[in-house]
Amino acid sequence: MELWRRNQFAVTAASFVGFTGFTLVMPFLARYMQELGLTDTGEVALWTGVTLGVTPALSALVSPLWGRVGDRFGNKILVQRALFSSAIAMVLMARASHPWQLFALRALQGFVAGYGPLTMTMATQLAPRDQVARVIGAVQTAQRIGPAIGPAIGGVLAAAVGLRNTFLISAVIYAVAFVLLTAMYSEPAKVARHRESAERVTFGTVLAFENFLLLMLVIFLLQLVDRSFGPVLLLHLTQIGYSAEAAALLAGVLFSTLALSAVVGHQLASALLARASARAVIVSAVLVAAAALSVFALGRSVWVLLPAMAVFGVAIGSAMTTSFTAAHSVIPSHAHGVGFGFLTGSALFGSAVSPMLSGLIGSQSFRVVFLSGAAVLMFLVLLVRRVMVERDLPIEAPAVDEA
Repeated sequence: MELWRRNQFAVTAASFVGFTGFTLVMPFLARYMQELGLTDTGEVALWTGVTLGVTPALSALVSPLWGRVGDRFGNKILVQRALFSSAIAMVLMARASHPWQLFALRALQGFVAGYGPLTMTMATQLAPRDQVARVIGAVQTAQRIGPAIGPAIGGVLAAAVGLRNTFLISAVIYAVAFVLLTAMYSEPAKVARHRESAERVTFGTVLAFENFLLLMLVIFLLQLVDRSFGPVLLLHLTQIGYSAEAAALLAGVLFSTLALSAVVGHQLASALLARASARAVIVSAVLVAAAALSVFALGRSVWVLLPAMAVFGVAIGSAMTTSFTAAHSVIPSHAHGVGFGFLTGSALFGSAVSPMLSGLIGSQSFRVVFLSGAAVLMFLVLLVRRVMVERDLPIEAPAVDEA
C-alpha cells in the first residue's frame, strides 16, 4: 500500500474511533449530572450546557496554536498526546464526584485534545493533488459517522453497565485509536525539512492567503446553519402537528438522514471538483442547500421533510469539503497545521454559536430558525460569487521551495 494511502487509512480510522468514543457519553451528560447530586432542573441544564460547550470553545481558540506547533515539530506526536490525554480524561470523568470536576476535565480536554485540524493535515500531507478532495472527504466522513452512531451505542452501554462504566469504555476506545495511529501512521520526512521555513510563517501570513479569510467565513456560516437543528427540531415537529412520540421518532430519523446525506456530500465533492471550479461548486451547493432548507421550513408532511433534509445534507457536505479543499490549495505545505487550525476553529465556533442563536430565534418562532438559515445561505451565495477568486481545476497546492 502506498504510504499516503496507509496514512490516510490510519488517520481516518483513528478519527472515526476517537469521535465515536467521544459521543458515547456526551449526549447523556445531563443524566450524569443528576447522578452527581444535582436535583434542580435549571442547575442541571446550566451545568450540562457549559460543560458541553467549554470543550469546542477552547478547542477553537487553540486549534491554530496546535497547528503551528505541528507544522514545526510534526503532527503525529501531538495527536498521540491528544488521544492519550482524552483516554485519561474519560477515566477521571468516570470517577468524578462533583459537577465542577466534569467541567474542569472537559476544559482541559478542549485545551489539549483538539486533534481535528491535525488529522486533516496529516491525511493530506502526502496525498496527490488530485486526491486531496477525496482525502478530506474521507476524514470528514469519519468525523460524521462516529458521532452518528456513538449515542446509539452509548445508550445501550449506559443501560447495560451504567454511565460511569460507559466513560471507562470510552477511554478504552480512545486507547484503541491511539494504538491505531501509532502503529500505522508514518510521519512524512518533509516535516523535518520544513521546520525552519515554518518558523517564518505567522498567523497574519496564513490569513493573508488568497480566499482564506473568505473560506473561514464560509465554513463558519455553513456550520452555523448545519448545527441549527439541534435545539428546535423536535419542538418544531410537535408544533406542526406531530404527537410527542411521533415527533421524537421523526426527529431521530431526520438527524440520521442529515448525517448520512452529508457523508454522501463529502464524497461527492471530489467528483464535482473534477468538473467545475471550487467557487462554482460552493455557489451551486449552497444555493441548493438554501432551497432545500426553505422547503423544509414550509413543509409538514414526512414525504416533504425527509427528502428536503436529505438534499440539504448532501449540499452542505459538498460545500464544506469543497471549502476545505479550496483552502488547502492556497496553503503552503509547511503551514498546513496552522491553516487547518484556523479553518477547524471557524467550524468549531459555528458549532458553539449555532445552538445559542437557534434557541434565541426559536423562542419567537421555530420556523424562522430554518428560514433565517436559508437567508444566511443566500447571503453566502452572493458573497462567494462576488468575492472568491476563481481557480482552475484540478485544484493544486502551491509549489513549495525544497531548497
